[in-house]
Amino acid sequence: MHLDVSADIELLINKRLSTGSYTNVEEVLRKALEAQDAEDRWCAEDSQLLSAHVEEGYQQAERGELLDGAAARLEIQAMKEKWRAAGR
Repeated sequence: MHLDVSADIELLINKRLSTGSYTNVEEVLRKALEAQDAEDRWCAEDSQLLSAHVEEGYQQAERGELLDGAAARLEIQAMKEKWRAAGR
């Protein structure tokens, strides 16, 4: 396969090659495409999780289970402290 790339893309590829981390253009492109695939998968998974959280919140609101601002802040603070204690 032969690819024609713009000067700015060629500059980016050559910049990666100059680091010595890659031995050829194919490695640079492979790494870039793998990173893009990983990002796409992460975004899809993250989007599904976010949708699930929104739906859960909506259902809680429908049942009258909303927290006021002060209670929500306390709950978030507790989650934050737990997260920090886990070493993240």
